[in-house]
Amino acid sequence: MSILSNPFFYTSTAAGKNTRGIFAFGLADGVIATSNLVSTSGVVSSDVAAVGSGKRSGGGATYGEDKGIFAFGYVSSFISISNLVSNSGVVATDTTGVGTARTMGGMGCGYGEDKGIFAFGGSSGGTSNLSNLVSNSGVVASDTAGVGTARWDACSLTYGTDKGIVAFGYSGSDSNISNLISNSGVVASDTSGVGTSRQAAASAGYGEDKGIMAYGMINESYNTGISNLISNSGVVASDTAGVGTIRRYVTGCTYGSDKGIIAFGYASDITNISNLISNSGVIASDTSGVGASAWGKGATSFA
Repeated sequence: MSILSNPFFYTSTAAGKNTRGIFAFGLADGVIATSNLVSTSGVVSSDVAAVGSGKRSGGGATYGEDKGIFAFGYVSSFISISNLVSNSGVVATDTTGVGTARTMGGMGCGYGEDKGIFAFGGSSGGTSNLSNLVSNSGVVASDTAGVGTARWDACSLTYGTDKGIVAFGYSGSDSNISNLISNSGVVASDTSGVGTSRQAAASAGYGEDKGIMAYGMINESYNTGISNLISNSGVVASDTAGVGTIRRYVTGCTYGSDKGIIAFGYASDITNISNLISNSGVIASDTSGVGASAWGKGATSFA
């Protein structure tokens, strides 16, 4: 196959950021460090050889307008190491951790158009509402004191091109509260919940300035496929009926600048299926899996 016929190395002429995506790390028989690229048309690649240490339940965020970062997670204990992702989708080796070690459950997003943030999570002390900013050169800052209800297994995304939102999660019970993130990276206090409370859902951007949160687990006992759209002003919509295989511990990202993808997770077993999201926020039926099945992956966009 020539480089021009390979969708994972073809240089798109499409305008805009977030043209490609990447899923990385996770848990299969044990923690893994492989990654899977997402092309400009939403095609998931086969496994890319591991770089960096295996981990699960970390988060992914964008930074620098065209790059990504994975950070935090769990191996045999909570960790805070990070791995940068270049604008060609290459995952760098481990960077020594900054901030309180914790799991992110896929959380992390961009803000301010060229910076990122990781917020909330679970640590050895239980649920957390700490946050860590990521500079436009990919440097993770020390902890910022928590705002909002501490919880883990929430999900987050960028909306309105330069702001973020964290929603849902577990805080002793399932939650549907949300917290907006300003274009300067300040996390706001709780917004009353909309939609069915749940944890371990996935999120992805669509339409260039909107987002969607979908799937997850209810009452720590059964999976769901419901979704909630996020407007370009950060308003969470009521539930939309599920499409595709219901599962938890899924993750997602933007591709093609204005579309999204959600993939992997745990149904009745670990899976590698994916679901594309149109630029109007409609989730498509299942696409057969590519790459090793896993749950607890991180995802981010780049390019």
